[in-house]
Amino acid sequence: MNIGQLSEASGVSAKMIRHYESIGLIPKPPRSDAGYRRYQQTDVQLLSFVRRARAVGFATAEIKSLVAMWLDRRRSAREVKALAARHLATVEARIDELKVIAKTISHLVQHCHGGDRPECPILDALADRGSDEQTENVVHVAASHRQPPRRSPGRR
Repeated sequence: MNIGQLSEASGVSAKMIRHYESIGLIPKPPRSDAGYRRYQQTDVQLLSFVRRARAVGFATAEIKSLVAMWLDRRRSAREVKALAARHLATVEARIDELKVIAKTISHLVQHCHGGDRPECPILDALADRGSDEQTENVVHVAASHRQPPRRSPGRR
């Protein structure tokens, strides 16, 4: 099958398939005499696996490990569980961060009159000019809990 057919069958765009090949997430396929990529049904399964792993938030490096474990029939389920447990801890930490952010935004919304006047405690708090000490503290607490986005090696 060609890349278009693989894309249709797996639910992964042709552009992402090429990207996954370029970063080594999936193997480069053999080529036809005309230079076209030639895929097999196993590639559909592999890309579906990758798509589902991405859907639950695994990073590219984690997916590489999961793919290697999936393909290695001698692997230990312990390794897979450990990787998934680490991912779960990351997801739970992100949920905690989002709860702090939600609390911050809720506080800011509650303290904004929302009328026609130009004064806005939301903008003041974001600009660090808030007169409400609690608003300032909430924004600073949220900012201190904010982590930079987690990026996988090879991702731009």
